Amino acid sequence: KMPASIPEADGRHRASAAFSLSFLSLVFSITAFSSSYWCEGTRKVAKPFCKGDSKGDLCIRFNSPEGNSSQAVQYIWETGDDKFVEKKFHAGIWYSCEEMINEEGEKCRSFISLTPASDRGVLWLSIVAELLYVVLLLTGNILMSVEMCYYSSVIDGLKINAFSAVVTVLAGLLGMVAHMMYTTVFQMTVNLGPEDWRPHTWDYGWSYGLAWTSFACCMAAAVTTINKYTKTILEFKHKRKKLERSFRIQYKFPDH
Repeated sequence: KMPASIPEADGRHRASAAFSLSFLSLVFSITAFSSSYWCEGTRKVAKPFCKGDSKGDLCIRFNSPEGNSSQAVQYIWETGDDKFVEKKFHAGIWYSCEEMINEEGEKCRSFISLTPASDRGVLWLSIVAELLYVVLLLTGNILMSVEMCYYSSVIDGLKINAFSAVVTVLAGLLGMVAHMMYTTVFQMTVNLGPEDWRPHTWDYGWSYGLAWTSFACCMAAAVTTINKYTKTILEFKHKRKKLERSFRIQYKFPDH
């Protein structure tokens, strides 16, 4: 009884490991898809004129009461970093936000409207692929949970296992394509996007890393599921050979 229970326990451990990885992948993908921190950076913008009693280094203020004084004219024509301020921004699949000067809060715009018209189709393909990625991950999670709670027939369990492996692999491929397409679209938007949005410095944010972590967990879940399926099939073949061997021995050397 012990040798038979060890493979069964090992199979359950593999199934629970695959489900945990797939569930993590689903949570990470939904979090990344709904957030706007795929890319972060700064924009270099000219300081606005101070209004009223506003003070600080984030706006230009004329100390002289006469607007046509030589100092004021000289300050207007100055060139240098003291005329500019860096604003932080972050962008995702859905929208891009940047901090406001001398005010609290952020100003957000749709990222789709910022994308060049020639690359807007690729962005929509990326969005569709991301949505399919989430749907397939959810389907894989449901199939794996059904397999874990389904003990009436080993053959039916194997069928569910094989189908969940195919769905998870397909989800991983779609996720990889979607992430790469968004990366391409963002880089094109940086080069060809509107002047009032182009970043001065930028890098990938935590949402981007979370999206690729989701892809890694998805592929790990797929490998674990395929490994469990292959191992179960090999165990079936081994048991069948042992059974055939025992039948042959009984046929050659009957008891009576």
